[in-house]
Amino acid sequence: MSGAVSSALPSAGAPLSRVNRAGGARRVLPGFHITLGFSIFYLCLIVLIPLSALVFKTFTLSWEQFWVAVTSPRVMASYRLTFGASLIAALVNAVFGLLVAWVLVRYKFPGKRIVDALVDLPFALPTAVAGISLTALLAGNGWIGQLLEPHGIKLAFTPAGIVIALIFIGLPFVVRTVQPVLEDAEKELEEAATSLGATRLQTFTKVIFPSIAPALLTGFAMAFARAIGEYGSVIFIAGNMPMISEITPLIIIGKLEQYDFAGATAVALVMLVISFILLLVINGLQAWQRRRAGA
Repeated sequence: MSGAVSSALPSAGAPLSRVNRAGGARRVLPGFHITLGFSIFYLCLIVLIPLSALVFKTFTLSWEQFWVAVTSPRVMASYRLTFGASLIAALVNAVFGLLVAWVLVRYKFPGKRIVDALVDLPFALPTAVAGISLTALLAGNGWIGQLLEPHGIKLAFTPAGIVIALIFIGLPFVVRTVQPVLEDAEKELEEAATSLGATRLQTFTKVIFPSIAPALLTGFAMAFARAIGEYGSVIFIAGNMPMISEITPLIIIGKLEQYDFAGATAVALVMLVISFILLLVINGLQAWQRRRAGA
């Protein structure tokens, strides 16, 4: 019985294409053309069709109307706040996300599993709950706010509160992107660098950092992209004061509530184009970093 089964199975060295032509073992997934067709269809259905509707709705405006809608002082102020706060939050997460990932990978301590689980909390927590919790902590009568405001430090209902909220929701992206790379890093290279007289800083900058830089840049890009489109956790702590603490997603929501659908899609299109360009630049930097590391 075992001999009959083994004779029916392809040999270890037999090419998969030959086995398929012979009518034996088959691929788990369909062929390339069918799989590619389904992938493109799904991508169009989920991403491209909604985005094309956004573009077509914006085209109902004339150029003058479009320009007025996307460059009004209130909208421009929201651009500066949204992209500026997102960039600051992503940079902070890149530094401290790397630190958290390093601690989780390189050290053993009591409660490590709890800390590891807490990293994923912003993924599972509804964004509105996160915004309300941060507001309750940082407001003037909150646990933290009541200690800071007597010293002139106000966090809630200011751009600083927005940055804190974006740091909270973006941290897991950096940690979970860098953590597997650190786990797979070869410690022998670090030991070799140390044995050759390299300091800790030299070992990190010359041996460790080049290997994790692409993953760190990916985590930064994901945290930045998430922060740009964040809404739920920000509106409660921002205060939503025009020209001061009003984010662009709130501008879009306000236009929709006023039935200015074309104006809302125009602002959304600008956000889409800027976000796409920034992500394209970051992906280019990732590719350059990989080529440099490979060389």
